[in-house]
Amino acid sequence: MKKVGIVICNYNKVDYILNCIQSILESRFQDFDLYVVDNGSTDGSAEAIRQKYGQQVELIANSENLGGSGGFNSGLRKAFEKGYPYLMCVDNDVLADENAVGNLYDFLENHPEAGMAGSKVYHMEEPDYVQQYGQKIDFDHFCTEVNYHNAYEDGSMPEYLYTDSVAACSLMVRRSLIQEIGLMPEENFLYWDDTEWCYRCHQAGYKVAAVGNSVVLHAMGAKKELVNTFPTYYAWRNWIVFFIRHTPQERMETMAEQFLSSLFQIVYEGIHKGEENRTKAVMLAYDDAIHGVMGKAGENRIFPLDVNKEPYRRLFESSSRWRIEDHGHAWWGQQLKEMARELGYQIQWLDEGEQTGEPVRTICYCDDIFQLEDLSRQKVYMDMNDCILESEEDVLDVINYNYSKRAFIQAQKPIFLQKVKEGRGK
Repeated sequence: MKKVGIVICNYNKVDYILNCIQSILESRFQDFDLYVVDNGSTDGSAEAIRQKYGQQVELIANSENLGGSGGFNSGLRKAFEKGYPYLMCVDNDVLADENAVGNLYDFLENHPEAGMAGSKVYHMEEPDYVQQYGQKIDFDHFCTEVNYHNAYEDGSMPEYLYTDSVAACSLMVRRSLIQEIGLMPEENFLYWDDTEWCYRCHQAGYKVAAVGNSVVLHAMGAKKELVNTFPTYYAWRNWIVFFIRHTPQERMETMAEQFLSSLFQIVYEGIHKGEENRTKAVMLAYDDAIHGVMGKAGENRIFPLDVNKEPYRRLFESSSRWRIEDHGHAWWGQQLKEMARELGYQIQWLDEGEQTGEPVRTICYCDDIFQLEDLSRQKVYMDMNDCILESEEDVLDVINYNYSKRAFIQAQKPIFLQKVKEGRGK
């Protein structure tokens, strides 16, 4: 019997998965069997895996996408039945160092207090910078904080950390722990499943370790909307559910206010920008969370992105000469110039301080237009969430923001708390 059963979960990343498999097979530690779960891919992944690796891996081809947790569990169940002392999860967009697997195994062998151990994760595109070295769960602000996020690797970080959770992109777990807490929480479908699993590890009396000499590169950075609200729905629903489950009773009201404040921000920004679909996805995620609706998203939960470019057109129609005050947000200024080119406008961009006798309008970047005191409209303000303060209607939105926020929280808080009480009572 081999020591470790490794499971890679793949969905529609045929190029990544082949490289990932190769990196695992090239490990110096060879006391493992490799299971690859293809989660109903439509890009030829399963065929490519069979053709290139044949009997070197055991391929489990699901007929549909079961989500990250469901996909991993397809392989973990099979590996668990075989009796390996350790099981390991690896994402398809990971490249593992030759010592990554062996060093996680050695760590768990020598640290019986740890039930799980995760690799130190670096950015695929910038391998000198840390993507994640474990993360903390913050019950004061109801969020998670990644250890050493985007930190440059200078050799000064600790050899290992005991932390609240580690990423499932490269995570090893004891078989004995799975017997106590079960497999990955499949009801999440996607996102927050590794955080929940690690939290259950702590509840069972074990520690979770991030191990510095187990190194992987990971292509997946922030989870962004590309074509629809798929990531937004799952991230919000499972985020809210996690803190509903685990927040201490005395912090419940604060937790409700914090989430409702964040929800309001998304709703108000969507109304202001004329972009409704993200707002709908987030509010439906919230509704499902407080009613305990989990698993794969139901109907009318995922929507195409509806980016409204009319406010930009109005800006560029109003003047062909602009100056940007980016206040350290140069990237956003470049994005605005790209938007002008995309929409077909020939704009003359002047440097800050550049003098000219012709009229020039100014765009000033800020963190949040709804917290501005300058409502004179002498400058156009734009914030990090692409909200614009330029017109009289925009000014009214800013003026009404704080009152509307109070009304939203006041109206929603009793519902939120009542549903939390009912859910925890079950």
